[in-house]
Amino acid sequence: MAVVHKAIAHNTEAEPRMNRRRMLGWLSSFGLFGSAVLSAFSNFVFIKPRATYGQPQRFNIGRPDDFPAGARIALETKRVCIVREGNKIAAISTTCTHLGCIVGIADTGFNCPCHGSRYDQDGNVTAGPAPKALPWFKVSLAPSGELEVDKDTEVEPGSYLTV
Repeated sequence: MAVVHKAIAHNTEAEPRMNRRRMLGWLSSFGLFGSAVLSAFSNFVFIKPRATYGQPQRFNIGRPDDFPAGARIALETKRVCIVREGNKIAAISTTCTHLGCIVGIADTGFNCPCHGSRYDQDGNVTAGPAPKALPWFKVSLAPSGELEVDKDTEVEPGSYLTV
Protein backbone atom coordinates (compact mmCIF):
# COMPACT_ATOMS: atom_id res chain seq x y z
CA MET A 1 0.00 0.00 0.00
CA ALA A 2 1.20 3.32 -0.84
CA VAL A 3 1.46 6.02 1.76
CA VAL A 4 0.47 9.41 0.66
CA HIS A 5 1.86 12.27 2.66
CA LYS A 6 -0.19 15.36 2.71
CA ALA A 7 1.72 18.54 2.51
CA ILE A 8 1.09 20.70 5.48
CA ALA A 9 1.40 24.35 4.69
CA HIS A 10 3.31 26.20 7.37
CA ASN A 11 2.75 29.88 7.84
CA THR A 12 6.18 31.39 7.92
CA GLU A 13 4.91 34.84 8.89
CA ALA A 14 5.72 36.01 12.43
CA GLU A 15 2.17 37.19 13.16
CA PRO A 16 -0.86 34.98 12.70
CA ARG A 17 -3.56 36.17 10.35
CA MET A 18 -6.28 38.42 11.91
CA ASN A 19 -9.57 36.58 11.57
CA ARG A 20 -13.03 37.76 12.56
CA ARG A 21 -13.05 36.05 15.95
CA ARG A 22 -9.70 37.54 16.95
CA MET A 23 -10.78 41.02 15.76
CA LEU A 24 -14.02 40.89 17.78
CA GLY A 25 -12.13 39.70 20.86
CA TRP A 26 -9.62 42.53 20.49
CA LEU A 27 -12.37 45.16 20.08
CA SER A 28 -14.31 43.79 23.07
CA SER A 29 -11.19 43.89 25.26
CA PHE A 30 -10.42 47.43 24.16
CA GLY A 31 -14.02 48.50 24.88
CA LEU A 32 -14.04 46.91 28.36
CA PHE A 33 -10.69 48.48 29.22
CA GLY A 34 -11.89 51.90 28.01
CA SER A 35 -15.10 51.71 30.01
CA ALA A 36 -13.16 50.67 33.15
CA VAL A 37 -10.83 53.67 32.75
CA LEU A 38 -13.77 56.00 32.18
CA SER A 39 -15.59 54.59 35.22
CA ALA A 40 -12.52 54.98 37.45
CA PHE A 41 -11.99 58.57 36.26
CA SER A 42 -15.63 59.51 36.88
CA ASN A 43 -15.44 58.02 40.38
CA PHE A 44 -12.40 60.16 41.21
CA VAL A 45 -14.15 63.26 39.86
CA PHE A 46 -17.23 62.42 41.94
CA ILE A 47 -15.20 62.03 45.14
CA LYS A 48 -13.54 65.44 44.81
CA PRO A 49 -15.64 68.09 46.61
CA ARG A 50 -17.19 70.76 44.40
CA ALA A 51 -17.54 73.37 47.14
CA THR A 52 -16.68 76.96 46.34
CA TYR A 53 -16.00 78.89 49.47
CA GLY A 54 -15.93 82.47 48.20
CA GLN A 55 -14.26 85.33 49.96
CA PRO A 56 -13.37 85.01 53.62
CA GLN A 57 -15.85 86.66 55.96
CA ARG A 58 -13.14 87.96 58.31
CA PHE A 59 -10.63 90.34 56.78
CA ASN A 60 -8.25 93.19 57.62
CA ILE A 61 -9.09 96.68 56.39
CA GLY A 62 -5.97 98.57 57.46
CA ARG A 63 -4.77 100.65 60.38
CA PRO A 64 -7.06 103.06 62.24
CA ASP A 65 -4.94 105.97 60.91
CA ASP A 66 -6.04 105.05 57.36
CA PHE A 67 -9.53 106.29 58.19
CA PRO A 68 -9.66 110.00 59.12
CA ALA A 69 -12.27 111.32 61.55
CA GLY A 70 -15.66 111.83 59.88
CA ALA A 71 -14.82 109.41 57.04
CA ARG A 72 -17.36 107.12 55.37
CA ILE A 73 -15.39 104.88 53.03
CA ALA A 74 -17.02 102.12 50.99
CA LEU A 75 -14.96 98.99 50.36
CA GLU A 76 -16.87 97.72 47.33
CA THR A 77 -15.08 94.39 46.97
CA LYS A 78 -15.86 93.53 50.61
CA ARG A 79 -19.34 95.09 50.53
CA VAL A 80 -18.89 97.15 53.70
CA CYS A 81 -18.74 100.83 54.55
CA ILE A 82 -16.27 101.90 57.21
CA VAL A 83 -17.56 104.79 59.32
CA ARG A 84 -15.29 106.74 61.63
CA GLU A 85 -16.63 109.28 64.09
CA GLY A 86 -13.89 110.72 66.26
CA ASN A 87 -12.08 107.79 67.83
CA LYS A 88 -14.87 105.27 67.09
CA ILE A 89 -15.01 102.96 64.03
CA ALA A 90 -17.86 100.80 62.71
CA ALA A 91 -18.58 98.64 59.65
CA ILE A 92 -21.99 98.78 57.95
CA SER A 93 -23.04 96.39 55.19
CA THR A 94 -23.52 97.87 51.72
CA THR A 95 -25.70 94.98 50.55
CA CYS A 96 -29.34 96.03 50.15
CA THR A 97 -31.68 93.96 52.30
CA HIS A 98 -34.29 93.93 49.51
CA LEU A 99 -32.60 91.90 46.75
CA GLY A 100 -28.87 92.10 47.48
CA CYS A 101 -27.80 95.01 45.28
CA ILE A 102 -24.79 97.07 46.32
CA VAL A 103 -25.96 100.36 47.83
CA GLY A 104 -24.04 103.55 47.27
CA ILE A 105 -23.04 106.20 49.78
CA ALA A 106 -25.07 109.40 49.58
CA ASP A 107 -25.13 112.65 51.54
CA THR A 108 -28.15 111.49 53.52
CA GLY A 109 -26.97 107.89 54.04
CA PHE A 110 -27.18 105.05 51.53
CA ASN A 111 -29.14 104.68 48.26
CA CYS A 112 -29.92 101.49 46.36
CA PRO A 113 -29.62 102.14 42.61
CA CYS A 114 -31.64 99.06 41.63
CA HIS A 115 -35.02 99.47 43.32
CA GLY A 116 -34.84 102.81 45.11
CA SER A 117 -34.43 101.81 48.74
CA ARG A 118 -33.05 104.59 50.92
CA TYR A 119 -31.21 104.28 54.23
CA ASP A 120 -30.08 106.92 56.73
CA GLN A 121 -26.50 107.36 58.04
CA ASP A 122 -26.95 104.43 60.46
CA GLY A 123 -28.43 102.08 57.83
CA ASN A 124 -32.07 102.37 58.95
CA VAL A 125 -34.67 102.16 56.16
CA THR A 126 -36.18 105.54 55.26
CA ALA A 127 -37.83 104.68 51.92
CA GLY A 128 -38.26 101.94 49.38
CA PRO A 129 -38.98 98.24 49.32
CA ALA A 130 -36.16 97.18 51.70
CA PRO A 131 -37.67 95.14 54.57
CA LYS A 132 -35.03 95.85 57.23
CA ALA A 133 -32.03 98.00 58.09
CA LEU A 134 -28.49 97.38 56.88
CA PRO A 135 -26.61 95.09 59.28
CA TRP A 136 -23.59 96.26 61.27
CA PHE A 137 -20.59 93.97 61.56
CA LYS A 138 -18.14 93.43 64.38
CA VAL A 139 -14.92 95.46 64.13
CA SER A 140 -11.95 94.50 66.27
CA LEU A 141 -8.32 95.45 66.61
CA ALA A 142 -5.97 92.62 65.56
CA PRO A 143 -2.69 92.00 67.42
CA SER A 144 -0.85 93.49 64.42
CA GLY A 145 -2.58 96.82 65.06
CA GLU A 146 -4.85 96.55 62.01
CA LEU A 147 -8.63 96.73 62.05
CA GLU A 148 -10.44 93.49 61.37
CA VAL A 149 -14.06 93.16 60.19
CA ASP A 150 -15.98 89.94 60.86
CA LYS A 151 -19.02 89.69 58.58
CA ASP A 152 -20.15 86.50 60.33
CA THR A 153 -20.82 88.46 63.53
CA GLU A 154 -23.56 91.07 63.40
CA VAL A 155 -23.69 93.66 66.17
CA GLU A 156 -26.36 96.10 67.30
CA PRO A 157 -26.62 99.25 65.17
CA GLY A 158 -24.65 102.01 66.82
CA SER A 159 -21.97 99.65 68.17
CA TYR A 160 -18.59 101.24 67.56
CA LEU A 161 -15.05 100.10 68.31
CA THR A 162 -13.11 102.70 70.26
CA VAL A 163 -9.54 103.08 68.97
